[in-house]
Amino acid sequence: MSHQLMSKRQLRALARLTFGNTTSRIYLGLVLAATVFVTVDTLFVAHEDASFAGVWVFFLAAPTIFVFLVGSSVAGPDTGGPAWFVYLALIVSVLVQACALGWFARLVRRGGRSRSAHPQGA
Repeated sequence: MSHQLMSKRQLRALARLTFGNTTSRIYLGLVLAATVFVTVDTLFVAHEDASFAGVWVFFLAAPTIFVFLVGSSVAGPDTGGPAWFVYLALIVSVLVQACALGWFARLVRRGGRSRSAHPQGA
């Protein structure tokens, strides 16, 4: 199989953008902290009314989470989709945004310059 969907080099580059830089790691750490907070609030804190703790995870996953949720409501009659779809959409949204943050951080670090085909001395 000579043409794979993504080469190993492309997958490594994507993983570096998503997990291998400080900006993405800080973002993923914030998402993890919010998720732990929501889990603890849901499992161990009694509320008279519904808790809005889960809003923080959606806030951190915005705006890409809304693309998935709008897409699911257009595709099916169930607004928001089943629970497994919402969780999957959250995970994919966070990973897409971590990758985008990594790409943006790399772009800023390079000063907005793209790679040149010419050697630096030429």
